Amino acid sequence: MSQQPSAAPAPTSATATVAGRRDWWRDAVIYQVYPRSFADSNGDGMGDLEGVRTRLPYLRDLGVDAVWLSPFYASPQADAGYDVADYRAVDPMFGSLLDADALIRDAHGLGLRIIVDLVPNHSSDQYEWFRRALAEGPGSPLRDRYHFRPGKGKNGELPPNDWESIFGGPAWTRVTEPDGTPGEWYLHLFAPEQPDFNWEHPAVGDEFRSILRFWLDMGVDGFRIDVAHGMVKAEGLPDLGSHEQLKLLGNDVMPFFDQDGVHEIYRQWRLILDEYSGERIFVAEAWTPTVERTANYVRPDELHQAFNFQYLGTHWDAAELRTVIDRTLDAMRPVGAPATWVLSNHDVTRHATRFANPPGLGTQIRLAGDRALGLRRARAATLLMLALPGSAYVYQGEELGLPDVVDLADEVRQDPAYFRGAGQDGFRDGCRVPIPWTRTGSSYGFGDGGSWLPQPAGWGELSVEAQTGDPGSTLELYRAALAVRRDQPDLGAGDAVEWLRAPEGVVAFRRGEFVCVANTTGESVTVPAHGRVLLSSDEVTEADGETKVPGDTTVWWTTA
Repeated sequence: MSQQPSAAPAPTSATATVAGRRDWWRDAVIYQVYPRSFADSNGDGMGDLEGVRTRLPYLRDLGVDAVWLSPFYASPQADAGYDVADYRAVDPMFGSLLDADALIRDAHGLGLRIIVDLVPNHSSDQYEWFRRALAEGPGSPLRDRYHFRPGKGKNGELPPNDWESIFGGPAWTRVTEPDGTPGEWYLHLFAPEQPDFNWEHPAVGDEFRSILRFWLDMGVDGFRIDVAHGMVKAEGLPDLGSHEQLKLLGNDVMPFFDQDGVHEIYRQWRLILDEYSGERIFVAEAWTPTVERTANYVRPDELHQAFNFQYLGTHWDAAELRTVIDRTLDAMRPVGAPATWVLSNHDVTRHATRFANPPGLGTQIRLAGDRALGLRRARAATLLMLALPGSAYVYQGEELGLPDVVDLADEVRQDPAYFRGAGQDGFRDGCRVPIPWTRTGSSYGFGDGGSWLPQPAGWGELSVEAQTGDPGSTLELYRAALAVRRDQPDLGAGDAVEWLRAPEGVVAFRRGEFVCVANTTGESVTVPAHGRVLLSSDEVTEADGETKVPGDTTVWWTTA
């Protein structure tokens, strides 16, 4: 027999009342919306909050629990909104505070929660504090809210230390003082337009506690904390003593990342969050050397979840996957936090393209690879991820099986890292191309006025319209998987799996009456039939108590 995903069921009462579930975040499926690339309501080629609001029913019917919105704050857009000029205002390109309020209200009415991005490590260089700090010159009290330092060398012509920007080049920029002379330097771990706050200054903490309350009073259900491992720098800002520092990231504690002092900030924030009803949550974007250090961010009095970047970077390999799964569950269990699982986001090459290429190329690549192979593996990896205990994150468009757009012309790219040597590869634009909603039309239904990044020919055949109702489509696979996940009590929350014996290259585990088998090899394998097949990422054949699982395929069973 063969098993293919069926069309999504109509929304159930459980979907409509998800906002009332206790501990909802422990097994939530959270959908990331990159607003500028999701839906454009006014035809200017740029997605906006009203566009997101009109598509909320699609997300409800998909079966997710919450929506995380990447930044939509007032910003000069030097880094796609991660350079914030006003944390209490919506950038006009995305709408207004009234649009944000309407989106939050509509989402709640549909049983969806809203999580917004918070960017506390740095501001825009157009933030009022920074503009005044420059205008007032050396000695301005506002300079103490950032990291201003005199330079080294005879005339202060050298940076204060050897730190390098994540986007390439020195992490310091020298300012021209009001009298026109070269002056102090300021720290920016990212672009020069993103000066780092000095979290040792009490005014910085006061400001962000106020910002938290502003958005909580607006009704948001939580915050995803950008660069949650940043903020606190080692005392004295010591030299690192090496070049090519980007290669060290994720392998060691750096003097500017993952310092223990960040945890006191989060303990203060947690007190604020716990004042509000409705189980609001914090999610950390924390790049740490080990999953064990990631667990420090989700201790009971700190944050609720932290992204599992170790899992995101794991190859499609059974042994590697099992090791990362075990380490993740073992690390989260002592602190009582749920594991999280993620395959793609707005900063990495989509997994349908990563898995289309040989391992070892990293998470930002510019090669299309074997498209068919990448999609098969992506579908299988999705079912494996959704079968694991804890919470899962879905990046917009991955439910359509979208590949990265790897052939964007240099002149249309907008990733600031692309234009700075020795930094990140700068290929993040490929995963940010606006998603297709319809087979035809201007920008394939994204909006009426084109799109801010060009969409490839044939994008319409991957659209929501083209895939809806097709039982073999990736969209219907996601819809069916999320429906099964909601209906099966052994899926979602929990902190352990029972590993089963399986052929080499196969991941197999049990969770109560649920069994998942993922074949990461390119060849078919035969395994015992573990009951009734619930779902599979590709066709499987059952006979005489055994199941033939094709290569790069995941199967779900129930023994009930």
